[in-house]
Amino acid sequence: MSAAREPIAVIGTGYVGLVTAAGFAELGSDVWCVDIDEAKVERLKRGEVPIYEPGLGELLESNAARLHFSTDLAPALEHARLLFVAVGTPPTYSGDADLSAVHAVVDAIPPEAQSGPGKHAIVMKSTVPCGTGASLQRVFGEQGKQGLKYVSCPEFLKEGSAVADFMHPDRVVVGEAGDWAGDAVVELYAPLKAHLVRTDIASAEMVKLASNAFLATKISFINEIANVCEETGADVVEVARGMGLDQRIGPKFLQAGIGFGGSCFPKDVDALKQLAGNSGYHFQLLTAVIEVNELQKRRVIGKLHKHLGGLVGRRVALLGLAFKPNTDDMREASSLVLAARLNADGAVVTAYDPVAEQEARKLVGGIIFADSALDAVTDADAVVLVTEWSEFLELDWNLVAQAMRGNLLIDGRNALDPHAVRAAGLLYEGIGRR
Repeated sequence: MSAAREPIAVIGTGYVGLVTAAGFAELGSDVWCVDIDEAKVERLKRGEVPIYEPGLGELLESNAARLHFSTDLAPALEHARLLFVAVGTPPTYSGDADLSAVHAVVDAIPPEAQSGPGKHAIVMKSTVPCGTGASLQRVFGEQGKQGLKYVSCPEFLKEGSAVADFMHPDRVVVGEAGDWAGDAVVELYAPLKAHLVRTDIASAEMVKLASNAFLATKISFINEIANVCEETGADVVEVARGMGLDQRIGPKFLQAGIGFGGSCFPKDVDALKQLAGNSGYHFQLLTAVIEVNELQKRRVIGKLHKHLGGLVGRRVALLGLAFKPNTDDMREASSLVLAARLNADGAVVTAYDPVAEQEARKLVGGIIFADSALDAVTDADAVVLVTEWSEFLELDWNLVAQAMRGNLLIDGRNALDPHAVRAAGLLYEGIGRR
């Protein structure tokens, strides 16, 4: 750990906020964390981590002396001039980002402390529409907080590897207005020796949305290729391997499957499409990206019908519930759509996830939660791999075959060895596989 550095505040202790706080504490800053959820704050004070993220608990524990948790903003304002905002910005019914939590933070900052030379700066980590910075700066003026500065510093953390992503970022984007706040944020990130993109605020805001929209587009594209492969006899895994060797394309995000989910891709694609629409531009490509992603989940249901006929009374096991491995995040998880469709078609749904069951119980009904993968597949007519947890990749498929009533396995992530599955006597079907 480094020597003590400038203290900071982090407002919002979700995935982004906690990882940001722990990361900067590791780099040597005292961090004043603020959240309106009293129960969560009390858990954090006791050293309990409210989310599942590999390595985060250890980082919080080793830096406990530098981390301060409160529901009160005043201590954070007293000790830190950089206020990292990491609150939720979920979509509203109109598709626009709900910025009410962001505005609540601005409203809570007292104007008397911001009327003179700049004392504090909001450093926006939350994903917000392009133009939010300009809008908030107008609000600062209206509220008599002309000294309050604004920096856009979007996060690019991947759930499941967020700690490593913070410590070893591809790039750090700092959108600023050419004042002390931008310099301070750049200095804060300097020990990470990352590529620095220092730009204007609007461009920094767009970098975040555009990056996630492009990655989502890449996923939907390879899923469309997979669907064509199923009609032509090609194997999408081989196609992606050949494509990925082209340095202009690269191998990442070319894994065909049942679509993307989580807290970022669906929301950010929708947000960019909405932002374009509000500006009078119809973003046709993103419309297709969203449609492909929705249809991809339903293709799994079609595969089940193809092999099993009707699903009434059929027992279908879902291996995995979280939207990706190494997280308990259920936001926009494919399992939610699959479970709902299976229930609607009369199937009996069993499921097992090594981490996400507690979160899943809050969001989905009509599922029999199993205590293990083998419990989930017992007497199942079909099994669907939904989340490619490592323990599923290491299953003994002979034991799975013996436990099942049927023999169909749909590999929704193309993560399993088809030869090993077939050798156990199971009928393997992937996504776009020959």
